[in-house]
Amino acid sequence: MKPRHKRALIIVAALLAIGVAAMLILNALNSNIALYVTPSEVAAGKAPQGQAFRIGGMVKEGSVKRDGLTVHFEITDLVKDIPVAYTGILPDLFKEGKGAVIQGRMNANGEFIASEVLAKHDENYMPPEAKHALDQAQKNGSAK
Repeated sequence: MKPRHKRALIIVAALLAIGVAAMLILNALNSNIALYVTPSEVAAGKAPQGQAFRIGGMVKEGSVKRDGLTVHFEITDLVKDIPVAYTGILPDLFKEGKGAVIQGRMNANGEFIASEVLAKHDENYMPPEAKHALDQAQKNGSAK
């Protein structure tokens, strides 16, 4: 084999390896992306179907029911409520009337099956996108 053929073969193999590595990296990043939606957007059918996403809002007062390790509650943006089921140990800061961001998927019954629950960490903080979403939902709800 001539030296220039060897160089061409090495360049093609390197380009192929870079292409495969880029494809694997992009696939891994795409599978780890979790979109953020509000309960009003979920109720309007704007939630991603068949993939995990995050839903944020307030834990509705009086909605927390425990069944062994499974906790059923509702997350609200003060306009729409979405039922949530989570099996596991909740964060210490998880309380009714407090903010939470939940990651998971919708099931066929319209219940959000959570894989992770994140509770708001202090009295004054709310993620900017959650605050904006709550404000928008209240504005849209009061306009109807």
